[in-house]
Amino acid sequence: MATPAPVPLTTADIEIATRAADAFTRIYYAAYDSPSRLAELPKLYRPTSALTWNGTPFQGQDGVVSMVQNMPPTKHDIQSFDCHPIPGTQPPSLLIIVSGSVTHGLGPSGNPAGTSKQNKEGHPRVFSQTFMLVPDAAAPPPIDNR
Repeated sequence: MATPAPVPLTTADIEIATRAADAFTRIYYAAYDSPSRLAELPKLYRPTSALTWNGTPFQGQDGVVSMVQNMPPTKHDIQSFDCHPIPGTQPPSLLIIVSGSVTHGLGPSGNPAGTSKQNKEGHPRVFSQTFMLVPDAAAPPPIDNR
């Protein structure tokens, strides 16, 4: 028996995916940079979510807490994101690639006195992060605003 071909994406699917990626990116990094990130960031992950940071794997909401609890404060400056809707589900899964710069700590002025200007701590660094957002089958259906 042949596997059915995936349903092609429509222009509306792509527009909705782009708006969703934009909203997700704003919400995610606002939560990440928030003083309450230990409470806020895990809400954006499921118990089955997996992530890898600097080669270290983390699982679920507890893994997110474990990853960020010992990190200094952050400030992300998003320069761009790409969104790729993946056909096969309705709504489609989204592959989102975000790039920009991130400052850990209080910036260069937060470094101890006498710290070399060559020291990278506290200075913005380029980053790239990739997300795969998958529809939640347990989520309530969308509200029809017609």
